[in-house]
Amino acid sequence: MLYYCQIYLTSIKVGEFMIGAIIGDIVGSVYEFKNVKSKRFKWFAKGCRITDDTVLTVAVADALLDIAAANDEASFKELLIDKFHYHARNHLLCGFGARFLSWVSKQQRTPYNSFGNGSAMRVSPAAYAASTLEEALYLAKLCAEITHDHPEGIKGAQCTAGAIFLAKIGYSKEDIRSFAEKYYDLSFTLDEIRPVYKYEISCQGSVPQAIVAFLEAKNFKDAISNAISIGGDSDTIAAITGSVAGAYYPISEKLRKKAFSYLDFEATDIILRFEEKFIK
Repeated sequence: MLYYCQIYLTSIKVGEFMIGAIIGDIVGSVYEFKNVKSKRFKWFAKGCRITDDTVLTVAVADALLDIAAANDEASFKELLIDKFHYHARNHLLCGFGARFLSWVSKQQRTPYNSFGNGSAMRVSPAAYAASTLEEALYLAKLCAEITHDHPEGIKGAQCTAGAIFLAKIGYSKEDIRSFAEKYYDLSFTLDEIRPVYKYEISCQGSVPQAIVAFLEAKNFKDAISNAISIGGDSDTIAAITGSVAGAYYPISEKLRKKAFSYLDFEATDIILRFEEKFIK
């Protein structure tokens, strides 16, 4: 399967819209429970893989590709639920949280009041499908609240999507910081929190850290290194950081293709079709 993905990518431009998040997820996947607390670590180390962060990011993109078929907000949410169930069932061993896995296994269609960082790590396609900041925030809310309907879950998704949207249209880091500070206190540095930061899966305990990792970065790779260096939920923090950094900084073709080598044909096809439809 991966062989065919490699051939496909030789003739079609690789999309960047989700690649920042996906790269962060893959690189951080081996450090989630083996934190490094340093910017000196191996990229794409043995054992790296995609996790639930990538699977659900692809699911959001898949739903947005079919958004025209949804006549209203309610029907779009139903579409999102269908896509989440479908993609999660096909990747059950990708590290889903217990509550989400139960939601999928029981075929539930109602949210469970979560404020976990899952709403933020999967939201990047909403920012790319949107044509205005207001639309990005609206889509982020819909994508979050089918599971993460707690105010903090929605807040984390909207802050992330808004930051991505501003980055993709060329706003400065100062502007992005000002926007994000409407949601969270960002008055800390990574050096200050690195010694004491612990594993945290809430939006309020990981999205601000992911945003600061982007703000302190010199380039895309530095942003991912920043995110992983603080420890904690490394794959998800790096995915959130990468989703913003990927909209702000260029990503090398070599790095993008490396990320795609971890994906199956279906995910690759969804990404490329999404790019064709939404990336101008």
